[in-house]
Amino acid sequence: MHTLKSKEYPSIMSLRCFEASARYLSFTKAAQVLHMTQSAISKQVAHLEDSLNVQLFERSLQRLQLTPTGKLFLTETQTILNQIETSVLNVMAHRNKADTLNIVSHPTLCSRWLIPQLKGFNDLHPEIHLDIQEQFSSADIDTNKTDIAFLYGDGVWRDMTSIKLFEEKCIAVCSPELLIQPLQSITDFQQHVLIQSRARPRAWDEYFQMQDYVHERTFTGPRVDTFAACVNAALIHSGIALVPQFFVQRELAAGELVLAWPYEMLTNRSYYMTYPSSMSQTTKITAMVQWIKQRIEQQT
Repeated sequence: MHTLKSKEYPSIMSLRCFEASARYLSFTKAAQVLHMTQSAISKQVAHLEDSLNVQLFERSLQRLQLTPTGKLFLTETQTILNQIETSVLNVMAHRNKADTLNIVSHPTLCSRWLIPQLKGFNDLHPEIHLDIQEQFSSADIDTNKTDIAFLYGDGVWRDMTSIKLFEEKCIAVCSPELLIQPLQSITDFQQHVLIQSRARPRAWDEYFQMQDYVHERTFTGPRVDTFAACVNAALIHSGIALVPQFFVQRELAAGELVLAWPYEMLTNRSYYMTYPSSMSQTTKITAMVQWIKQRIEQQT
């Protein structure tokens, strides 16, 4: 098996030359983008192939094509270069002055609640850099890479301390153009499209069951990934959406959405702020916990 000595590992320049050549399938175009000569690009790629002992391109007079190995290596190379760029930008942005707080949040909770709550945090804590990632499943949280998470669930996550933020009440909403006045009877739902959430596939079924009503098309309707998408679908008159009440307070107050039916469905889970118990005394965790608690108290 061919092995690499440490001095033979590909340079960043050779990876950049390969990635640009593979992206454009042209040494000439790669040379223009990287402000190098075509000859220099070609030599870098050839040296890379020699180091790896593999052929990355099929060369002909008419065109340049990636080999199967080249296609695989392109994906890996782009991941490596993106990570290097992110790391460099983080260092340049924060130098030695900031500590990164890695935050994970369910997508809709992030966009419609968390981001507005964080306004002003960096003014008070400029030494803490916020890195926020959206994630659908709370079961996939990597505690080695997550400092604090905002999740929907039962509040029990292994080796995590959880603070309950609020319960969830789901309501049926739609655009005022779709519904001139609230439904007169629950049976009127039969006449409207039900917007479905892939994240909560049984939401409408539970909503009707709790009201002792059997809907003939509970699971029928356009299906989208998140509650945010449900809200957007309702705003453009696509049907009635069943969403957490606090996600649509702004739209209800502005009259962009209206309550289609007065029933509020209290779900059996809530929203939590959770973090590794081992990090409970760290400065960045205590700062965020205190900040969110204060924002919650101001809203109650």
